[in-house]
Amino acid sequence: MFVSGFTFVKNAVKLDYPVVEAISSVLPLVDEMVVAVGASDDDTRSVIEAIDKTKIRIIDTVWDDTLREGGKVLAEETNKAKEAVSSEADWLVYIQADECIHEKYHNEISEQMERYCDDKTVEGLLFDYKHFYGSYDFIGDSRTWYKKEIRVIKNDEQISSWKDAQGFRKQGRKLQVKKIDAAIYHYGWVRHPKYMMAKAYEANKLWHSDKWVEERFDPEKDFDYSQIDSLKPFTGSHPTCMQPRIKKMNWTFTFDPSQKKFGIKTGFLYWLEKVTGYRVGEHKNYIEM
Repeated sequence: MFVSGFTFVKNAVKLDYPVVEAISSVLPLVDEMVVAVGASDDDTRSVIEAIDKTKIRIIDTVWDDTLREGGKVLAEETNKAKEAVSSEADWLVYIQADECIHEKYHNEISEQMERYCDDKTVEGLLFDYKHFYGSYDFIGDSRTWYKKEIRVIKNDEQISSWKDAQGFRKQGRKLQVKKIDAAIYHYGWVRHPKYMMAKAYEANKLWHSDKWVEERFDPEKDFDYSQIDSLKPFTGSHPTCMQPRIKKMNWTFTFDPSQKKFGIKTGFLYWLEKVTGYRVGEHKNYIEM
């Protein structure tokens, strides 16, 4: 079994993306790692080069600003990386620049790839998600956050990144996937408030007009983390590759988990999900087998 990894990134240093950690968390699972590095205003390319020259292969790209509406450019960059993987790959492991896979899941992921390698009905593997917010001690637990997504797919040229690169489709249809006992740790909302505002300012330009972004985000100010609707304490461990970054955390974030900022309807749906484990009206970008 041959496994390729792939991802894309741009301005990782400038916007404080944990891309080194993201790629490092995947390397033990793959035989090669393709990284599409967009033309950047910082040292992103040299940072990627320094991770592991034996496994990492960089392709240089230029982001198409005409595809910014709806985050389409993110899917295009994902597809550029996917199309550059080795033709001999059986499976492809996808990771975004602010995600990590804990090493405790590596055996499970490898075993499930082996198990379903020759099963043509299984097109991908589905992961749980832990969305960290404000600091490394809290995760989002409301309907604001998606619960599961595909991060391992078969090497099929007809499979491509979907819309804003959250998931994948095969010629427009949802993939048939197997849920596995593993989670993606999403650190997209854990940065110093200064960098979080810069990231929000730049990221929202991939969905909205400059005018819309400038009316809502001021890059000269710190990001206000207090507006979140609900969080719960994180009680587990973080991936080993994240430990140095966590130790360098240089801002303070506090939150009362009993605080809930819900309307009546949302509050009821939140309560119902906690009691039953079922999310009413959940959007699923996949068909779970």
